[in-house]
Amino acid sequence: MKAEKGNLISDSISDEIVRIAEEIAIKDGAKNVNVSRIISEMGVTNRVFYNRFHNIGEVLERVYSRAVSEMKKSLNSEYDRKTQFFEYVMDISVKVLINTYDVKKEFSQYMFEFDSHSEENRIWWTNQIKKIIDEAVANGHIKSVDSDMLSYAIWCFFRGYNADAVNRNLSKEEAVRNFKFGLECLINGLKA
Repeated sequence: MKAEKGNLISDSISDEIVRIAEEIAIKDGAKNVNVSRIISEMGVTNRVFYNRFHNIGEVLERVYSRAVSEMKKSLNSEYDRKTQFFEYVMDISVKVLINTYDVKKEFSQYMFEFDSHSEENRIWWTNQIKKIIDEAVANGHIKSVDSDMLSYAIWCFFRGYNADAVNRNLSKEEAVRNFKFGLECLINGLKA
């Protein structure tokens, strides 16, 4: 058992609290994750929870951070040059959409608000998108563009599209079909 900031405990019980919060969020949505439900499922007291976390928001932030880490992994595939470049972009984009869709559905408003305020998250995603744009420009796949501005615009497109699809409760299949159409229009406008 080790102490964290503010003398909070970080141990296997902390991990169990996060695991149970994640299960509740997946099953019933993040809005239904609360201290009472967690301690009831664990059979422990409020003190056990508050010795490890200041509030439920800290727990949800850990659950969300894990989910974001998984989403980021879906973008970490290098372009192998065997695949047609635009097919690669479409495949990786759809993969990211699918990996984020279920998580965003579970976390809905919480995730959208957290995403909006997380500068680190925006920087990570736009840097990854910028790498793909720079590769495309360098290899003549797309016309020369300001890759910083375009990576930000694409990040906004992805986030906005995903948030809308989740809020409108589109099926994953319908979300992917509509997303692919919009992304194809964007890609076609960029082709060299």
